[in-house]
Amino acid sequence: MLAIGEFSRLTHLSVKTLRRYHEAGLLVPAAVDRSTGYRSYDGSQIPTAQVIHRLRELDVPLVDVRSIIESTDPDSRAALVSDHLARLEAELDRTRAAVVSLRRLLDPDPVPLRVELRAVPEVTVAAIEADVDSEGLAAWYAGALAELEAAVDVRTGPAGGVYDNALFEEGRGHVTLHVPTADPPRRGRVRPVTLPAVELAVATHVGPHDHADVTYGELGSWVVANALAVAGPVRETYLVAPADDLNPSAWRTEIGWPIFRMS
Repeated sequence: MLAIGEFSRLTHLSVKTLRRYHEAGLLVPAAVDRSTGYRSYDGSQIPTAQVIHRLRELDVPLVDVRSIIESTDPDSRAALVSDHLARLEAELDRTRAAVVSLRRLLDPDPVPLRVELRAVPEVTVAAIEADVDSEGLAAWYAGALAELEAAVDVRTGPAGGVYDNALFEEGRGHVTLHVPTADPPRRGRVRPVTLPAVELAVATHVGPHDHADVTYGELGSWVVANALAVAGPVRETYLVAPADDLNPSAWRTEIGWPIFRMS
């Protein structure tokens, strides 16, 4: 039997942590003195303590640690660990993207944004329209895009979106997700929609959509300095989307800001 202090040194888990794990039923001592409450551990508990230590270093919640420790099925244990690692990797991707955006914002000598002035003609597309909350936009977008792709046999270009100003200003607004095609169908929520002609200042956002606000800000600043902005929805065109490449760094989104050109 090992005293709690010895067990602590062998497992690199503090005495305080071992007590907490005991109270949580996660790592129960082999014996507890009834008169003194002194905890003792068996040497066979060292591997379990080390597994717990590693899982907690990965920020696995205690409830999940218990499930992993108590599971007798190797496949179930592996699945629990894999699920948590996937969450960690997703969080790491978000952190990396945020760092890139922050560095871009704090760069004292940023690369100038490349802006193109473009006259977009009227066009009829296959589209799904709805009033959407900003918090539910990602889920709505995924469902609408899947429905559009199922309804349209042959696309003639990349998908795009038209986003009402209210979506940004009030958190809820009208959204049109569309796909260009020679013969827009009527199927389910999909129907032909005519997008009016518009003059746009266009810039390309590179990378995850979560940080497109940086490009939006730069494009808006350019418009204020170089053109006359007009009231109207912002347009996006998804040149390289998640369906095209799973790597977020490869994604390319054109952002079109409506303007009025003086000449």
